[in-house]
Amino acid sequence: MKQVVVGLQLVVVVVFVTMVELQVASQPTSRDSTLIRFYCSVYQSWSAHYYFLTNLNATLSSLRGQLTSSSYATARSLLNNNPVWGLAVCRGYLSVPDCLDCFDYAVNRLKVCGLVNGGQIIYTDCHVRYENYNFFSEVNSTVYALCANRTSPQSRQFRKATERLLLDLQIAAPRTTNFYAASTQKVATDNATVYAIAQCDPNVGQSVCFDCLKLTSKTLFKCLPSTYGLAMENQCFMRYDRTPFFGQNQKTNIASLLLDGHSSKKSGSIIGVVVGGVSILLLAVTFFLWRRRWKDTSTGQNGKHILLSMDIFYNYRHLELATNNFSQENIIGKGAFGEVFKAILDDKKVVAVKKLRGNYAIAKAGFEKEILLTSQIRHRNLMSLLGWSSEGTNLLLVLEYMQNGSLDKFLWGSKKGNLNWKKRYDIIFGIAKGLAHLHKEFHFKIVHRDVKSSNILLDDHFQPKIADFGLAVFQPEDKSHVTYKFAGTLGYTPPEYVLYGRLSDKVDTFSFGIVILEIVSGRKCTSRNFDASSTNGVLEYAWKLYETKDLMKLVDETMDVNQYKEEHVMNIIEIALLCTQSPASKRPTMPEVVFMLSSDPSFGERQLTRPNFTFNHWRIQIGPS
Repeated sequence: MKQVVVGLQLVVVVVFVTMVELQVASQPTSRDSTLIRFYCSVYQSWSAHYYFLTNLNATLSSLRGQLTSSSYATARSLLNNNPVWGLAVCRGYLSVPDCLDCFDYAVNRLKVCGLVNGGQIIYTDCHVRYENYNFFSEVNSTVYALCANRTSPQSRQFRKATERLLLDLQIAAPRTTNFYAASTQKVATDNATVYAIAQCDPNVGQSVCFDCLKLTSKTLFKCLPSTYGLAMENQCFMRYDRTPFFGQNQKTNIASLLLDGHSSKKSGSIIGVVVGGVSILLLAVTFFLWRRRWKDTSTGQNGKHILLSMDIFYNYRHLELATNNFSQENIIGKGAFGEVFKAILDDKKVVAVKKLRGNYAIAKAGFEKEILLTSQIRHRNLMSLLGWSSEGTNLLLVLEYMQNGSLDKFLWGSKKGNLNWKKRYDIIFGIAKGLAHLHKEFHFKIVHRDVKSSNILLDDHFQPKIADFGLAVFQPEDKSHVTYKFAGTLGYTPPEYVLYGRLSDKVDTFSFGIVILEIVSGRKCTSRNFDASSTNGVLEYAWKLYETKDLMKLVDETMDVNQYKEEHVMNIIEIALLCTQSPASKRPTMPEVVFMLSSDPSFGERQLTRPNFTFNHWRIQIGPS
């Protein structure tokens, strides 16, 4: 009977994915899809998957159906004690087709969460949320805001016009039948116009809508004189822009809603109080103490959540200038994804800009996934994502700048011979701690899938940071048996993944073992003909040396023998071999590796099992048993 239930669960997973794929066949074209917020809840127990997914499918279908006639939709499905509540909201200026496109796109992105109790994704044009509890009356006063880093040339006049417009909308929107208003305001001494909207959930009541918009408008004042800003709370949304984002025929006649003496013309003193002590925030996304608030609200009915939000939204033109028009001289890295450029910002801060290229649909999918995966990561051995830019087909990620570049240059590249044993060990230990954080210390497991020396970057103190999360995936603890299409680099990936698509955190463990061998030997993993022997790479050569008890032959000859102890080096090599064993179950977890790297090597003799396969860069072949 248990086998039958599992089979049903797998069928439902397929049904859910298929339904979503059918819905997202048409992707948004010219609409704004700027990501504001994303979270995933805790994972479902396997016993609940069948009924929960059935209810989730029903809820999503109901939401989509309602959006054909309304910009606000709620739904629930309560069958078999596995309830799902859902909410979908589109901005009032969207047409029905654009609203449905945004909804489909958001649902597709939520698939990154996997099988969880709930999730939410918020874009500029729409947001979607589902939970396994009734959250419709939930109160959350956290405000999320996004400010562009472009400022108006007539900053004083632009500020004044925008403040007036936002205050008028704050009053007018709660007095409309659908709690939505869109209007414009001319900027004095300039040909510019400010466009803005205010929108509340239609079921909150007039006074709640007013209070909510009062809070969000106050937040938006902090964006000024930026030419673009948006702010949202749980029950309302406001946005202004110097560029039109709705048509003239979509404007609301707010004049009649301001006739009772509450217009902004009589609110000058209020404006003075509100904005008098407000400092200008440029180049930043304004989150009101979001980190503290998130820690306070991350547990509750909906379990632990992960908030993924960007720190800075960059202007494309500014990044273009910072990279000298993306000149060849500024390139510091290349890959299948595109190029990485050194950039010097207006404040003289040096950053790295990753410019994605290739098929736009594929590039954008990878672009969004990397944002979703890495914007929450904060660890000294993991590359931090500082911000991003998405204008037209130009997709840019702004990353930390690592002065010493990639590790491979120090092992077999132009900087070979500059790493002593202490630096090499510190690099090994740092990589291990970064992977352990991804696998066990983060909110849920992230498998990198492309750990290699060229994806390890070094700062000015030679501290390593794992970079390039374009292939990384979320993985729940109970899904190590799920198969994936191979993605990665041959030579760094284990046989069970290359041949059968079996993905688990042990794939990263194997890759880490290969990187250790490269660091110790100073040779690329696909190098051949070590010491006149016929071998197919560093891994096979290391195993031969292990079996002949001659491991020190692997050590890079450029290292000074007086700067390391043989016992320590041999211990590290054995840990590398331990990480490359087959089957995957024999490999340690990365937290176990961190413990071994920091422990006395004399704790006991290890029993190592040679992997069944060895790799070169052309083929996969069976090695000797």
